Amino acid sequence: MLTLRHLAIDTLRENVAFLSRRCTRYRVDDFLGMGRVEVRGQGRSVLAVLNLVEDPAILGPDEVGLSLAAAHQLGLPDGAAVEVEHPTPPASFDLVRAKAAGATLAPDELAAVIRDIAGQRYSKIEIAAFLIACAAFMTTEEVLGLTRAMIDAGRRLEWDLAPVVDKHCIGGIPGNRTSMIVVPIVAAHGLPIPKTSSRAITSPAGTADTMEVLANVDVSVERMQALVREVKGCLVWGGHVNLSPADDVLIAVERPLSVDTREQLVASILSKKAAAGSSHLVIDIPVGPTAKVRSANEAVRLRKLFEYVGDQLGLVLDVAITDGAQPVGRGIGPVLEARDVMAVLRRRPDAPADLRARALHLAGRILEFDPAVRGGAGAARAAELLDGGAALATMERIIAGQGPPPARAALGTLVHEVTAPKDGVVSAIDCYRIARVARLAGAPLDKGAGIDLLRKVGEPVRRGEPVYRIHANTGADFAFAKAYAEAGGGVLVNGEGARA
Repeated sequence: MLTLRHLAIDTLRENVAFLSRRCTRYRVDDFLGMGRVEVRGQGRSVLAVLNLVEDPAILGPDEVGLSLAAAHQLGLPDGAAVEVEHPTPPASFDLVRAKAAGATLAPDELAAVIRDIAGQRYSKIEIAAFLIACAAFMTTEEVLGLTRAMIDAGRRLEWDLAPVVDKHCIGGIPGNRTSMIVVPIVAAHGLPIPKTSSRAITSPAGTADTMEVLANVDVSVERMQALVREVKGCLVWGGHVNLSPADDVLIAVERPLSVDTREQLVASILSKKAAAGSSHLVIDIPVGPTAKVRSANEAVRLRKLFEYVGDQLGLVLDVAITDGAQPVGRGIGPVLEARDVMAVLRRRPDAPADLRARALHLAGRILEFDPAVRGGAGAARAAELLDGGAALATMERIIAGQGPPPARAALGTLVHEVTAPKDGVVSAIDCYRIARVARLAGAPLDKGAGIDLLRKVGEPVRRGEPVYRIHANTGADFAFAKAYAEAGGGVLVNGEGARA
């Protein structure tokens, strides 16, 4: 037996075990071929990637250490007696090999893979293999099977309310933080909207990242349910309430791979919404030359996939295809996007007009799920709730109900301005490059990092005037963002790129 040690090492959701190179109980070389171990004790077990420790000050020869994620999953106290064994490889990985070879997986086969992924029985490499195999080709029925498997792998919320509404944007447009305006508008109207959001995968901020500037998003299911009953809405991180937990594991691997296919996107979004108990859902698909969806035909194909899977799950879907030609609002990155959201809710004269207009459009479509709202009257009702202050009051109640954020986030103090190469008019903004600059600056993990857009498409600018401002908090991130901007700033003035 070995003594369990909890090590304060955040391995980013991956289970990692640590053994001393001088382990007295086991010959550690015997485990290296598999690269993984199973730690067992008191009827509990956890699978983990194996790392070896040379320094006895970190781990003794009669100890096994676990990362934060692994220790949490095992659930045994520090100092418990445990054993280390060779793991039994998940049988479902044979299905991943078959999928990589071109097979079509049946619903029960997809369910077996997802159960093992949710149970942390797959390494990151094995998860990546599954993602890439699915990215190569998936049938419509496989997408439905994957979605159902992801729902079944976690808990599913039940509400004694009807309808339960929600909205989701597929992403790809920096600054498009409409959910944080839509939710308080819809909740102020009286429709329940339990908004659960993922953290950013490939963008500089997700709704959960931005809301965490203002409030705690790691809310328990019980508190979430109470908030929806008291205030009619919430804005929380879905990963904390165990809704479609396999999706959170997949996202952790998708992020560094930048893999986000339409099939995986549909399964991810609809599994989370169905698990949250939503009955009516608005999906926002922005279309633009540098957006995630770049043509009307592609948007229609994606809309039809959403509708097919949604229909099979019993969801009422309204898919909105919107303009994704440029970023929305001025801020890109959690702190800057939170600033824009609150400016709209507070009806400030300098609030981004495009963010306000998009939020009202989407909120209006959700409000028309209410049988009491006449067709075509949703946007006017949304504007009434925003302009009258009801939406702001509801947002303040949501923030108070979720509690304060885990840490105060401040705007990055390292600043660099990207300027126009000549007099003219901004003719285009590359969403992908702008998002990349913001991520290199440190967003979303550094909430104060990002970009403040000072000019939008169609606005005049003079040579040498700034078109956007980079904010960062660390020198390395700042240097990366500046260097990338120098290679092509992402803003075109009369067809020419801005310079750094």
